[in-house]
Amino acid sequence: MPLPPVLANLPLPIIGSPLFIVSNPKLVIEQCKAGVVGSMPALNARPASLVDEWLAEITETLAAWDRDHPEQKSAPFAINQIVHKTNERLEHDMEVCARYKVPIVITSLGARTDINDAVHGWGGVVLHDIINNKFAKKAIEKGADGLIAVAAGAGGHAGTRSPFALVQEIRQWFDGPLALSGSIASGGAVLAAQAMGADFAYIGSAFIATEEARATEGYKQMIVESTSDDIVYSSLFTGVHGNYLRGSIVNAGLDPDNLPESDPSKMSFGGGEAKKAWKDIWGCGQGIGAVGAVLPARELIARLKREYDEARRRLAIG
Repeated sequence: MPLPPVLANLPLPIIGSPLFIVSNPKLVIEQCKAGVVGSMPALNARPASLVDEWLAEITETLAAWDRDHPEQKSAPFAINQIVHKTNERLEHDMEVCARYKVPIVITSLGARTDINDAVHGWGGVVLHDIINNKFAKKAIEKGADGLIAVAAGAGGHAGTRSPFALVQEIRQWFDGPLALSGSIASGGAVLAAQAMGADFAYIGSAFIATEEARATEGYKQMIVESTSDDIVYSSLFTGVHGNYLRGSIVNAGLDPDNLPESDPSKMSFGGGEAKKAWKDIWGCGQGIGAVGAVLPARELIARLKREYDEARRRLAIG
């Protein structure tokens, strides 16, 4: 199956993942201008009225860039929607996305036909993130256009499946758009994702350590100084298992090696006290050993492109 036009012919086969709290219009714009899909969660815009301002900033800035740089047009952007029942803002945020005809919507924590139909109604594409083959089939049955396979080692709400197993199982029945998430922070890893059968690499943690990211300097520096040995997998902080920086857990006064399990029914994405309690627990994936400095997003993407091209040459591809 050919890729949807909005995802075809990207300069680099990379989708920047939506980073909770961290992603903002400044980062999304720089990602898109440099040729990768930039994204952010709608919930990062607080209060809810800010969603409109942020989408106006992104669309207007990228339109101006495309007018001034016809030879280097921007990549499309994506908005992440948490479709779990605890997201009380979903209806409002979807209405704003409809007004701006957001080209790509990334859905998480539940596959919903009504959300997919709404996006298709304005001409957008839906990518749904999943952690196993069962959820992948359910997402496509409910009308998602493509999948984001969140494999072991990914930042935030990560799965436990090997990327080799997850991609090969999905590709046995699905030939549509597929992005792979999990420890991808180098150009060689981007090519490896394609070699496994994915169309795109889904990169998040490396973008936290960029100048544009809305993360504290301590968060960024901890990513630079940490490796995969410093990642802890826990359900305590949101009710869903995810990967977090060990140092941030220690700084919160907790023992990262003895964390209790959380009740999934307590999961919440609407803000409030739970969000405040864990705001300094920092999500991160296992690929951060490739991150050696805090850079402008454009420089990070340029480094990924060099490494991607070098990997292709090593394998005599193209």
